[in-house]
Amino acid sequence: MSQAGETLEQVFRAEYGRIISTLIRLSGSFDLAEDSLQEAFASAAANWETNGTPRNPGAWLTTVAHRKLLDSIRREKTKTEKEPDIAYEEERLRPYDELALPEDDVRYPDDRLRLIFTCCHPSLSREAQVALTLRTLGGLTTTEIARAFLVPESTMAQRLVRAKNKIRVAKIPYEVPSLESLSERLAAVRAVMYLIFNEGYSATTGGSLVRLDLCAEAIRLARILCELLADEPENLGLLSLMLLQHSRREARANEHGELVTLEDQDRSLWNRSLIDEGMQLVERAFRMRRVGNYQLQAAIASIHAEAKTADETDWPQISLLYKELMRINSSAIVALNHAAAVAMSEGSERGLSLIEEAGASGKLDNFYLYHASRADLLRRLNRLTEAATAYKAALSLSTNQVEQQYLRKRLNEITG
Repeated sequence: MSQAGETLEQVFRAEYGRIISTLIRLSGSFDLAEDSLQEAFASAAANWETNGTPRNPGAWLTTVAHRKLLDSIRREKTKTEKEPDIAYEEERLRPYDELALPEDDVRYPDDRLRLIFTCCHPSLSREAQVALTLRTLGGLTTTEIARAFLVPESTMAQRLVRAKNKIRVAKIPYEVPSLESLSERLAAVRAVMYLIFNEGYSATTGGSLVRLDLCAEAIRLARILCELLADEPENLGLLSLMLLQHSRREARANEHGELVTLEDQDRSLWNRSLIDEGMQLVERAFRMRRVGNYQLQAAIASIHAEAKTADETDWPQISLLYKELMRINSSAIVALNHAAAVAMSEGSERGLSLIEEAGASGKLDNFYLYHASRADLLRRLNRLTEAATAYKAALSLSTNQVEQQYLRKRLNEITG
């Protein structure tokens, strides 16, 4: 690939969300914005090879994309309330022709925060929120998103079309929500980003345990959120949690692609730079004295990161953090994680009792990790018949081939 091509690819990843969010604000249309930006990238691919890369590639692309957008609106002869905005843009860009753009920045506002809240609007389904966020802010193609979530491309395309139509028909506002609803809406945004990360960190289906592209994209989106709302400690907590978990990626499977549990991982493979950054972020978040869900999870991950060996893990501290997490975010899954920590700090009998208590409501019946955790403790207690039954239950609910292979291995070990 030529130097101009490499630069264009880098700019695409760095600037796509920033540029398209502004185009959507100006046009009121996701489709017009995407088409205009794609045309701008096509112009860049041709022009930069001939005339060289401009000093400010992002500004060049933004200005060309605006021109393409105005051309599209003129062609369609759109007559809307946005005509004053269009006239203003035409006047502002009139002195410049497309191939001799200004080297100085044309100052466009950063509209990415508007786009984040629009993509994660509560009127949209969670599947639509994820797809639209990856498509617009991430710049992933429909094919890439479909491949990441293992669904047909036609299914993902329909999902995106329905989401865009919902925004248009329901007149979902393209704006940052009011202070009264900001906290709740921001929590939904973080949930979408963490869902994307988790799908990459522990793939629901397929033959790979990890999908690095989704992990990397979720981390990039979380960085954007921290950049735009740096005074929100939970944003920092979310990014910290992702970095600390992602730091273990090279150790989570062996050379044969088999799952390696946390206690058996080769910790020399953990990424120290990600760990250092993650720990700095969670410390910074705690100094803001507004402790939340993601900060506590990041603190737990940091304790794992600090331990040089599995035996050095401070399980009593982890247990206390999970107890605090249950206080602010009571759920069966948090209770399950707390029970697992107690098992490591106070013994398998006590942990098993808490696990069964967490599952008593039936809310975890279809959660394979509940059965897998229970099976592990039963195995450690040498209650092998019960452990085998629990492993079979976990195996029937798991849909990832790597996790299924691990569960079969454990089952075979205790049944011969």
